[in-house]
Amino acid sequence: MKRYESARENERFAVKRSSVGLGLFARQPIRRGKLVVEYTGELLPAEEAYRRGGRYLFEVNSRWIVDGVGRQNISRYINHSCRPNCEPRTRGMRILIYALRDIRAGEELTYNYGKEYFDELIRPVGCKCAHCARRRLTSGTRTRRRR
Repeated sequence: MKRYESARENERFAVKRSSVGLGLFARQPIRRGKLVVEYTGELLPAEEAYRRGGRYLFEVNSRWIVDGVGRQNISRYINHSCRPNCEPRTRGMRILIYALRDIRAGEELTYNYGKEYFDELIRPVGCKCAHCARRRLTSGTRTRRRR
């Protein structure tokens, strides 16, 4: 069954270079509100997960965390964005990623990693999401109207 799921995911997604490293890209259009993918990995008590550490820890609730470090978790390649096209939702002990809007084929999948992750790991080096990169480009240039 895992081979079938992997083959199916290979049809739906591509892991490619993005502006921040590797990213997950849609190979097919995804409609707003549709389930995109599940964030999978080892379900750990929060205490154990924080003891281990890592960048792929995803809180299910205050007591449980999914460690999505394994490469079989294709959703680990979804990058942060301040203007995301996806959002994670917890259902029981599962983390499901849904489309916030229609997503075009070839578009990178993104969601907001949350304030804690952002403050600890992204803010110190500067956000490199497409939205922030565009803002940096346009804030540095002034357009003047010619008379």
